[in-house]
Amino acid sequence: MKIDRKEVLKALETITIAGEGKNMVESGAVQNVLTFGDEVVVELTLTTPALHIKKRAEADVIKTIHENISAEAKVKVNIKVETPEKTEIKGKSIPGIKNIIAVASGKGGVGKSTVTANLAVTLAKMGFNVGVLDADIYGPSMPIMFDVESEKPISVTVDGKSKMKPIESYEVKILSIGFFTAPSQAVIWRGPMASKALNQMIFDADWGELDFMLIDLPPGTGDIHLSIVQSLPITGAVVVSTPQAVALADAKKGVAMFQSDSINVPVLGIVENMAYFTPEELPENKYYIFGKEGAKNLAQDLEVPFLGEVPIVQSIREAGDYGRPAALQTASPLEKVFEDIARNVVQETVYRNENLPPSEAVKITTMAGCSAVKK
Repeated sequence: MKIDRKEVLKALETITIAGEGKNMVESGAVQNVLTFGDEVVVELTLTTPALHIKKRAEADVIKTIHENISAEAKVKVNIKVETPEKTEIKGKSIPGIKNIIAVASGKGGVGKSTVTANLAVTLAKMGFNVGVLDADIYGPSMPIMFDVESEKPISVTVDGKSKMKPIESYEVKILSIGFFTAPSQAVIWRGPMASKALNQMIFDADWGELDFMLIDLPPGTGDIHLSIVQSLPITGAVVVSTPQAVALADAKKGVAMFQSDSINVPVLGIVENMAYFTPEELPENKYYIFGKEGAKNLAQDLEVPFLGEVPIVQSIREAGDYGRPAALQTASPLEKVFEDIARNVVQETVYRNENLPPSEAVKITTMAGCSAVKK
């Protein structure tokens, strides 16, 4: 007795693999059918390693051939499992937001929030639509730095849903847990509660169209950082450090967190804050109080871009305390410092979007004398 291969294939078209919806020939599960007289070898490739699926597929093949071709056929089924690669999508995008930049530091007190605030107003001055999410749940500072401590977000209706309207200051949209707590009130929350509050400020807010959303992360590498990278497709991260060794050691950990396989967020670069001090009476002198070019050297060692340095200037601290970021001081050296950093951030964002898989579809345009990232 000689079994016809075509008849075997026709018989296999009557079998559907569990979960596939198509018959095993149409779905591509049947890789090959070999016939040798009364012997039949069927080679299958399944996409699930589940043992009961494999056993059922084997039993169905044998039963179908015996019932439709020959009860005397000697049937052998070879099964191989190939699980398709899954593209991991970290979080869901927010409609209208082109780029989400996380601003982080390995330790507290290095000026991460100051850099975030000044970077935000500088990008806004350059013509970009900018938002800031203050994700430092336990130490929110954006309401103070933007002079909006007494403001409260109102509720607006968008597409039939009630959403928070971010507070706007200096053409920057802001949301912070500080808007919902008294200045003297400590936020005593466990990780899940903090994460829930963050998700509400991210997804239950009417951010509108933004070129850049800057996320001011808390210091360190903890729950909030993981919640953010799981909730949102982060375009890239900016790490802030001061030059001294103890801060650099923590900044290195911050870079390593973003570059880890499980998180895999591109690091756009490192900013060195408190880089040097220049006395007003000696404008040509630079005193490297915390060490010289420590963060710049770290950036070179880690092979990540160096975005710029910010000097120790009293007016930066005063501007933050008074709620008017120092970068708003027109024709001042600080305005130029933050403009250079902002342009470097934009350029690195453009480079990242051109050379790495984007978080969402983007298109490069030109705005205010530098490259911009648009949808």
